[in-house]
Amino acid sequence: MNDFQEFMSQSADETKIIASNMAKDIKINSVIALYGDIGTGKTTFTQGFALGLGVNEHVTSPTFKLVSEYSGDSKKLYHVDCYRMKRSTDFLNIGGELFLNPGDGITIIEWANVIDDLLLSDTITVQFNRNFKKPEERILKIKGWNS
Repeated sequence: MNDFQEFMSQSADETKIIASNMAKDIKINSVIALYGDIGTGKTTFTQGFALGLGVNEHVTSPTFKLVSEYSGDSKKLYHVDCYRMKRSTDFLNIGGELFLNPGDGITIIEWANVIDDLLLSDTITVQFNRNFKKPEERILKIKGWNS
């Protein structure tokens, strides 16, 4: 039995739908770690997730400001981008421990590999892989989430 669920996405819109559906039944205080090369759909996934939470604001990658906070219908969304960080201490220096236990919301972390050593065992992970034969297609492997 696999310990992950695999989803095939044929487009950015399908990636958003997968994420939106996930957001509708995700527990508060969850942390979702996103892994994948540049351009594989991490921010697109976060945009769809935000829609599922009822966030009305436009969600963009927080690469330069590191953290964005959004209010949904009943939960907050913390969107963290570790791309510019070199190590987990950089994350802790911005108060990152607060995002690992988001009591009033959900945290999504892009480029989570930078802080792997800080992630708790109940962190939900999403691995993004592209299909080089079909440029728009993505394979999402989600571990730790029971749909």
